Amino acid sequence: MEEGDEVSVHDLQPPALTSSLTAAQAEHGLRLAPRKVIQTYDPDEWEVFIEEWATGLSLNYVRVQRFGGSGDRGVDVAGFKTDRGFEGEWDCFQGKHYDKSLTPSIAWPEVLKVFLLPVRTPLYKLPSSYSFIAPRGLGTSLAHLISTPTELRGKFLEQVESGTAKPFRELDVDTRSAVYELASATDFSMFGSVEVLALIDQHRATPYYAARFGGGLPARPASEDPPQAVGPDELVYLTKLVDAYRERYVTVDTIASAELHDKARAHLRRQRESFFRAEALRTFARDQVLPNTFEGLQNELLDAVIETAEADHSDGLERLRHTLEQAVNAQLSANALIQVTEPADRRGICHQLANDDRLTWVVDK
Repeated sequence: MEEGDEVSVHDLQPPALTSSLTAAQAEHGLRLAPRKVIQTYDPDEWEVFIEEWATGLSLNYVRVQRFGGSGDRGVDVAGFKTDRGFEGEWDCFQGKHYDKSLTPSIAWPEVLKVFLLPVRTPLYKLPSSYSFIAPRGLGTSLAHLISTPTELRGKFLEQVESGTAKPFRELDVDTRSAVYELASATDFSMFGSVEVLALIDQHRATPYYAARFGGGLPARPASEDPPQAVGPDELVYLTKLVDAYRERYVTVDTIASAELHDKARAHLRRQRESFFRAEALRTFARDQVLPNTFEGLQNELLDAVIETAEADHSDGLERLRHTLEQAVNAQLSANALIQVTEPADRRGICHQLANDDRLTWVVDK
């Protein structure tokens, strides 16, 4: 990228880790401690890592957005608290990936940029908080300044007033005066840092952690029993089940009649339990692994059972039985979720696929 090039947020490529997560990545990750891994990142990957970390914070931002390139205006990653973006409440996360600890001389130009935002564009608000994030943390001098906001403000105002350092020297008189006035009225306790150990620990709560650092997936919480009342999100796969019951038992033509039938009742209960197990796995995947990992497992399972599902069978229930049996016995090993997937989950995924009209049990002869 050439100096001065502007980069639109929409031009930025998504993080490389947003494809589905493999079992090997989740189990082993890279063979380095997380603190060593992050030291290998280049500045762009460091910003991506910070973006991932920010999505896992308990603040529940309306949006976390990464900016990049020379036109980022001193904002690497922003956590927006309202849908008004920079015009509302927001937090700034500034990544500095250096091979040394951050010093005041590194920090001053970045602090200046955040004050230039509202000075040059009045619609921008100062962030509620501004955090330096560096793999080697803050040096002693900067750490002391950050811990004494009044002194930090005084030292910054000295930089503005003296105008000896390059970014301050380039300010015109009016801009210098406006920055000085705004900084003088600002509580510098807004400036802080995120220590590496806390950063890594908080990143653990995101779906991106296992792919970056390995260590396996956490245990799944216990699944809840299906609700007694059938929900609208069950209607497609249950209708297909009823079609199979009707073909075998004739008198079963509704969900209600299936619940009254000696054989269909127990079978129906097991299928609903499996479906909700798979739904719980979907929720677990959303919180613990990369986007598309669960969908990848669904696709792998469909590939494993489709020939069985499309083969000739005596009736729909027989087709269902053979398909579920094939799903349980299929040798799947590539997907990260295999570590925490049980037979009932596999059967439930078949019903999810039926819900999406990718599988069916009664076919026209």
